[in-house]
Amino acid sequence: MKIIRFTLLFVLFTYGTFTVDAQNFSPPLRIPVSLSANFGELRNNHFHSGLDYRTQQSVNKPVYSIDDGFVSRINVSPGGYGLALYIDHPGGHTSVYGHLNSFSKRIADYIKQKQYEKETYRIDIELKPEEIPVKKGEQIALSGNTGGSGGPHLHFEIRDTKTQDPLDAKDFLGKTMTDTQKPDIRGIAFYPQEGKGVINGSSNPIRLNIGKTKSGDYGGLGKTIHAWGTIGMGVKAYDRMNETGSVLGVENVALFVDGVPVFRSSMNRFPFDKTRMINSFVDFEDWRNNKSFFMKSFVEPGNTLTLYETINNGYINISAERNYNLRYELSDHYGNKTTYSFVIKGQKQAIPPVPVCDNRMSVLLSNWFTNADFMLSIPMGNLYTDICYNHRQWASLIYYSDVYQVNNKPVPLHRSAIMWLKMNDKARKDTTGFGIIEINKKGEEEWMGGKYKNGGIEVAINELGGRYAISRDTVAPVISPVAPSDWVKNGRINITLKDEKSGISFYRGEIDGKFALFSNDVKSTTYTYVFDSSRLTKGQLHQLIFRATDGAGNKSEYRIEFDY
Repeated sequence: MKIIRFTLLFVLFTYGTFTVDAQNFSPPLRIPVSLSANFGELRNNHFHSGLDYRTQQSVNKPVYSIDDGFVSRINVSPGGYGLALYIDHPGGHTSVYGHLNSFSKRIADYIKQKQYEKETYRIDIELKPEEIPVKKGEQIALSGNTGGSGGPHLHFEIRDTKTQDPLDAKDFLGKTMTDTQKPDIRGIAFYPQEGKGVINGSSNPIRLNIGKTKSGDYGGLGKTIHAWGTIGMGVKAYDRMNETGSVLGVENVALFVDGVPVFRSSMNRFPFDKTRMINSFVDFEDWRNNKSFFMKSFVEPGNTLTLYETINNGYINISAERNYNLRYELSDHYGNKTTYSFVIKGQKQAIPPVPVCDNRMSVLLSNWFTNADFMLSIPMGNLYTDICYNHRQWASLIYYSDVYQVNNKPVPLHRSAIMWLKMNDKARKDTTGFGIIEINKKGEEEWMGGKYKNGGIEVAINELGGRYAISRDTVAPVISPVAPSDWVKNGRINITLKDEKSGISFYRGEIDGKFALFSNDVKSTTYTYVFDSSRLTKGQLHQLIFRATDGAGNKSEYRIEFDY
């Protein structure tokens, strides 16, 4: 009965496209539609929650409200979505517009007033329905490249207002786009389950790239797969659309074994508190090591995403010496479909036992590892599957602690773990300016910070597999004016602010002892104040004070007088 239920759902989802026509939303831009990213696309530590509209390689394209509603939230941040607007609509949906260059005047005036009231550039504020109502087709902003954006575009989302879950905007605006291109399969992966399965005599995964022949057909696996016991599968694939050269994510993945559908995923909605479960959705180890996204076709115990329909959580039991015929079917929002068929040969072979492990960690428990110099605490609900934790540490002459290898391979955590490193005797004489760093394979350091506790530094980490030590930052940020003689002529003050190690944690500008609004984008070291005659008296001498603090607590201050 379970198989029948699955099959009916599979038919409904695979061969029918779902479009919400009743909303009758209008597009957020009035230029030809070209996407650089689609909904649910695979990203580092998260699923992409919207559509990225190309803006013809430039900023300042008019952005319009897709329907009547009101501005419910405004977020301004150096990173993330940069300048972002949220509009609630009567039908229970919220539209989101990110990486904007500027807001329309009444919205800009409103948020500027709030920034001065709270004396901060970074602001996230919710509004009441009567404060800023908008009409369908009303210009609300200009497109940009602010925040964590890699080039000019509009990041656009439609959310369920009640839950704030992001939805696939193609379900509402799909008729404004054209797509006749099929998904493209690039690889197949095989995962013998530890102590339960074996492939070609080994318990290690096998990852194979799939190429195409001169005629455009897919080639074979390139090797024969002999398996026994319980295994999982994975597929590497991408999609494309008309009017764009970008590689996009695949919406629907289905796996059949001997004609029976055992796994299906459909990406059209997810809650933000589960977006990090992408690290269980994909082969995390291969992503970290090779920057390659194999999508798993099985569901691990700690993965509670609701986008799956499976039999036996997608795991395949190879229990007979015969050929098992497997087929992947991949499809997009518009019904374009790609299939790839291959064979697994069932062959009896010894299944390697689970290796002896001194530090096994369970997905069902809180887990920890401690010794005299180190502590790792992983709260329950952070692991997606059981692991064998491997710990190494060695003395260092350049750091203020030992160097710690926290597991021998990458393991994702859903939220975070707490890690404590003991400081050496020399460091404990003066505990200021210390923090934990992560050291990559090239020896490059990334400041993580942390706080002093019981003779060491404690910090949160969100994955295992890294190398850590305690370092120190005693150098204050460097504040430099940019062409101060041109400030008045250009109508703005530009300051550069740099810190080579722990990064900027705080800055504040004041003119004549009062807060001055300096903006900043995460991609730039420049901080900008635009002269505001309503807040700054003309025809007199003014004093600017600019202060900054880095992540280790080192402080700098710059003062200058100027005529305006």
